[in-house]
Amino acid sequence: MKKFLIAAALILWTGLAVAQHSHGSSKGPNGGPMQDVVGVHAELVVAGNVVTINVLDESNKPVSAKGFSGSVLIVSGGARETVQLAVVGDSSLKGEAKAPLAAGATVTLVLKNAAGKSGQAKF
Repeated sequence: MKKFLIAAALILWTGLAVAQHSHGSSKGPNGGPMQDVVGVHAELVVAGNVVTINVLDESNKPVSAKGFSGSVLIVSGGARETVQLAVVGDSSLKGEAKAPLAAGATVTLVLKNAAGKSGQAKF
């Protein structure tokens, strides 16, 4: 019986891992990395000190970001900066860091959708 329970737990755990739909290694339509968060695909695009999060559906088509809000935590070496994001255009959120993002910086997104559901993604 104990072996059966262990096997069942492993099967469930494996199924959950497969069910988590991640785009950590895939690129979005604008060339940035993508992660699933709060029911959408979030694509990170960085140009100098401007951070853009493009909001996309499962087909990587833009969806309305109306009612979305968010921020990113940028960590580079010992430096940390939180940047508030604002909706710009139909399907993007943007914010400006104090300085251009360094290569290898880690960006953690906190995103809240129009329904009030929030989540995080790490790039």
